[in-house]
Amino acid sequence: MNLTAAALKYKAVTYFAIFLLLVVGILAFFNLGQLEDPEFSVKTAAITVNYPGASAEQVELEIIDLIETQIQEMVELKHVYSMARPGQAIIKVDLLNHYRAHELPQIWDVLRKKVSDVEHRLPPGASKPVIGDDFGFVFGFLLGVTADGYSYAQLHEHVKALRKELKVIPNVARVDTWGIEKRQIFIDVSQSQLSQLGLTLEDIAATLQKQNMVVDAGSVDYEGQRFRVVPTGEFTSATQIGDLAITGVAGRKRIEGVRGDELIRVRDIGTVREGYIDPPLQVMRINGLPAIGLPIAPSSGTNVVNVGLGIDKRIEELQSTLPVGIELHRISWQSDLVEESISGFMVSLMQAIAIVLVVLAISMGLREAVVIGVTGLIFAILSSFIIMSMWGIDLQRVSLGALIIAMGMMVDNAIVVVDGFASRLRQGMEREKAAIEAASQPSIPLLGATIVATMAFYPIFASTYDTGEYAGSLFQVVAIALISSWILSQTVTPLICVKFIPDPIKGEEGKDPYDTAFYRSFRKLLVSFVKYRTVFILTMIVLLGASIYGFKDVTRLFFPDSSRTQLMIDYWETEGTSIQQTSANAEKIEKELQQYDEVTTVSSFVGSGPPRFYLPVNPESGYSSYAQIIVNVDNLPNMDVVQDKIESWLSEHNPGHITRVRKYAVGAFDDWKFEARFSGPANADPDVLRDLAKQGMDILEASPYAKNVRTNWRQRSREYVVEYNQERARWAGISRDNVAHGTKRTFDGNTMGLYREGDELIPIVIRSVENERQRAATD
Repeated sequence: MNLTAAALKYKAVTYFAIFLLLVVGILAFFNLGQLEDPEFSVKTAAITVNYPGASAEQVELEIIDLIETQIQEMVELKHVYSMARPGQAIIKVDLLNHYRAHELPQIWDVLRKKVSDVEHRLPPGASKPVIGDDFGFVFGFLLGVTADGYSYAQLHEHVKALRKELKVIPNVARVDTWGIEKRQIFIDVSQSQLSQLGLTLEDIAATLQKQNMVVDAGSVDYEGQRFRVVPTGEFTSATQIGDLAITGVAGRKRIEGVRGDELIRVRDIGTVREGYIDPPLQVMRINGLPAIGLPIAPSSGTNVVNVGLGIDKRIEELQSTLPVGIELHRISWQSDLVEESISGFMVSLMQAIAIVLVVLAISMGLREAVVIGVTGLIFAILSSFIIMSMWGIDLQRVSLGALIIAMGMMVDNAIVVVDGFASRLRQGMEREKAAIEAASQPSIPLLGATIVATMAFYPIFASTYDTGEYAGSLFQVVAIALISSWILSQTVTPLICVKFIPDPIKGEEGKDPYDTAFYRSFRKLLVSFVKYRTVFILTMIVLLGASIYGFKDVTRLFFPDSSRTQLMIDYWETEGTSIQQTSANAEKIEKELQQYDEVTTVSSFVGSGPPRFYLPVNPESGYSSYAQIIVNVDNLPNMDVVQDKIESWLSEHNPGHITRVRKYAVGAFDDWKFEARFSGPANADPDVLRDLAKQGMDILEASPYAKNVRTNWRQRSREYVVEYNQERARWAGISRDNVAHGTKRTFDGNTMGLYREGDELIPIVIRSVENERQRAATD
């Protein structure tokens, strides 16, 4: 007994299976994870080591070479990239392409062990290596908070409260912040006044550290109970730091001009004020207003649309409780894009069903068309949802595309069975026998054709590159859909045919189904092709040649641009430019964009790229001369309009700076379309490599097909050299370390203690007063 005969014999079982298919398929659709892009592993980790005071050459020789030599023992390694900056080493590790997500945690553990093994050999003053292996973590939602008319401290407090509220939303895995400036308490002191009073910075630092440190005062037994001793004296407000009494090495001192006080207090020798780290590490603005970002990540495998609805509902509730002037801005909202994709798929499904019904109704009859549409499309797609749920495949860009691609092939098996059944009925065959023969006789050829069509997508799945992991579900979903359609054509379609397709009209039994006007005309056409076969073959050869010639004008692009109505503008200042200057120049671009009617929101991120809210885009690592501006456009057709206008404006107003305007693209990664690497032996001269790269840049810039040409070495950064005279310094008792600490204290300031406020540990920084800083910079 074959599959079709069994389905017809046990009709009750088959009908029950159809009922289960409908119910479970619909439930599976609503329970499938919904994402914008398929999840895939980012096989990159970054190792960061800070080495304050070291030059780029010292960082390379003492930090990078040591760590690189150790981790190059890993067999999983593909490439190692390193960047040596003054005071910092960044080493990026790429793994071989064939490793998949489930293998990465173990490999990263091996990497940590390798780095840990070499940690004790790092030079004194180097920090502990920090390994980041969550490059692929995607924040699907990016919320910005602005405060018009409020201080930055007030904005920060509201953001902290909002973050706590957003964290408790169901299926929200993580809420971070972006652009928060770190608080500091500054004590601006005059070095000349300290000298007059016989005090040193060490006196102030020792007093601050002892006063506010956490101490264990022990316990006291009293009347049968044990009490923990808690000494008072900790700072409870920043103003109390100014009241702190300082004792120098010579004992108590009187400060001239201060009456009634035998002790020198911090406020007597300096100005105490609360502020933020200067210069800031990151700056964020939305529509020109200072902002803080709240990137939100949904839990893995969840329905992003439902998560987005939950976040939207909570934001609406929170917005009503916020004071006027505190605004929440949706910079990027993944759920909207996913919902649009799902809606587009449903529209495509409805269109496919309508087309099948109309075309087949004309050629085969309405009932036959309905049978094919139901069993070949609807049931096949519901079956696909069930298996996708079992296989852990989410509804995302690639899987939805696979279903749309498969729609045109799903109905093929059902068409053959329905047409065979109708033909056998017209020949007078009994209904069940006609259904069994119509399905069984072509079953193996149909299975072979299904496998051939499926295997056409296998190379993408088998690819070991990122593209294969990204688009692997294309093969999986097409295979699921087509094989499901074949199984349904052997079981459900024959049963539905027996139930719903009527017998032929009396008098038409035994009539040749191909004896119609359409088939007679088609037969004449085929006969003419065979009769004039030489002309026909030559015509086909000419058409083939024309198609090959015309193919050169077809755009070859594996992944198209995304449908996001957003543009990215990357902006690079000259290397070494301060973040304040970069921010000021980026603000000019923002103001220009805000004048465009097509632009709805302009968000800028200065100092580094924004958090990864779109998987294919790698955020730029942090440095002061970089900014990225995200432009939200009102609709897709206006994207090119805005891009052309801002590119024209940038070429006119920023000729000396590197800017790049780009759309979001679909695919594994979207960094640079073309990259060339210049490398040499271990003892290669950096100047030679830089010169070779310059020659390559000149060639590319001369090409009409290239734009936005740059190197990752950028320009050489300038240094402020302090000449150290060893002989004079030794006579004066001054070491290089004294000079370094003196210059740092003068400009950046030295951290001399901590002030505790709630869950924050705020550094207390001592530095020179403003006039001494300016005088030292110009002398």
